[in-house]
Amino acid sequence: MNKSLFAAAVVLAGPVLADDKPPMSDVPQIENVLYAAAVAYEISEICDSISARRMKAIGDAWRLRSVANDLGYTDGEIKAYVESDAQKARMRAKGEAYLKSKGAIYGQPETFCAVGRAEIAKNSAIGALLRAK
Repeated sequence: MNKSLFAAAVVLAGPVLADDKPPMSDVPQIENVLYAAAVAYEISEICDSISARRMKAIGDAWRLRSVANDLGYTDGEIKAYVESDAQKARMRAKGEAYLKSKGAIYGQPETFCAVGRAEIAKNSAIGALLRAK
């Protein structure tokens, strides 16, 4: 996944309060997909033997925009979400905690590879966005 797509995915996961809509981070069909994309991206950046499935990630990003629009979020609200440093930090912390819980250790790329291979093997939402090289 390229860095701009990752940034869009990460920030779509943060809160946008508009009218009576919940924050996007509270909408599972948005949050869960973005979270998987963020974790998959981190794995693919650190582990040289695993790459991101870019076309799938791009398709998921377009679907998420459509989902958000269908739920009443405007493109402007989505853009504000995408540019939120607070939401990027929130998603990064959430992803890092998950990776750590699965045994990933920064500075030890093989531990990220092991997590990535396990996600691929179980065909999780994260694993579906990864490919072993």
